[in-house]
Amino acid sequence: MTTASKVRIAFIGCGGMMGAHAQRLRNHPDVDIVGLCDVSEGLVQSFAQKHLAGTAQHPQPFTDAAQMYSTLKPDAVLISTPHTQHYAQGVQALKAGCHVFMEKPMVTSLDQAYALADAVKQSGKIFVIGYNTPCSAEFFYIRQLIRSGALGRLELVTGYISQNWLRGTAGQWRQDPAFSGGGQAYDSGAHLFNSLCWSVESDVEEVFAYVDNHGSKVDINSVSSIQFTNGVLANITVGGNCPGGGSFMAFIFDGGRVEVDGWGASWIRVWKGDQPVKYPPITPEMGFPSPDFNFIDSVLGRAEPRTSATNGIIQSQLMDAIYESQRTGKPARPQHKGA
Repeated sequence: MTTASKVRIAFIGCGGMMGAHAQRLRNHPDVDIVGLCDVSEGLVQSFAQKHLAGTAQHPQPFTDAAQMYSTLKPDAVLISTPHTQHYAQGVQALKAGCHVFMEKPMVTSLDQAYALADAVKQSGKIFVIGYNTPCSAEFFYIRQLIRSGALGRLELVTGYISQNWLRGTAGQWRQDPAFSGGGQAYDSGAHLFNSLCWSVESDVEEVFAYVDNHGSKVDINSVSSIQFTNGVLANITVGGNCPGGGSFMAFIFDGGRVEVDGWGASWIRVWKGDQPVKYPPITPEMGFPSPDFNFIDSVLGRAEPRTSATNGIIQSQLMDAIYESQRTGKPARPQHKGA
């Protein structure tokens, strides 16, 4: 964490998703956006005019991250770039002495996940992944239920996410595996997979997946059956060819169940036994307005990070196994470190 009155933060990647981060942080009283970096200065200047005009933020433009780090020495960096660039950029930021907010997915291979986790540990810096639901009060409550056994043992999880992803990302880097590392399951689908992995808190034991690329170079539709090492069984459907978006998850215990929006945690329903819990004990203090706010509070020592490199490792176990199962047509087991 930092002892400065404000977190001096730099942005790497000035695309569409970074605009959302800028809107969240542009007027944050504890944030000073000091630098912006992307492949062209014109792109950086355009981003600043669109998202930071009229604020107290006056970041310097850069096209080279190393130069930005040496010039500005920021406290923290927010990385929102094509997925396959995350590993190298994350390691570089940690070596530059920065706390790191990494957009999802953390990385695109399990080997990289283990290596990045080691780099985070060696650095002693705050590292979070930009997943929505871990910062929600609803999923904090769900994880409390699982940990406490208040509804008994968690046995099963099922869910789906649907989106008009195939058409919406046509011609973009998200459908180029050299940049994305994968398709819908690595993109919006990652939110549902992380809601699952973050809540279950277990390594992935085995996965069997059916995947349909719909003529694209990357996965569009997928159905994944998952066994965790703690015995929890899960089934997740990711749909990337649906005109109307939607999301649903059910956590099924031996003493009740929880149904929830697994993408944004916008609603929740709880049953104890076969009786609905009319007012689940969920309060705003259990969550954060966004992962960005949790990151800033964590850097300033006011909160614990809701996500970590461990979450990225478990999700990489899952994603590597999904794509291995797609390749072989057989169940796949991820390699656990030290096994």
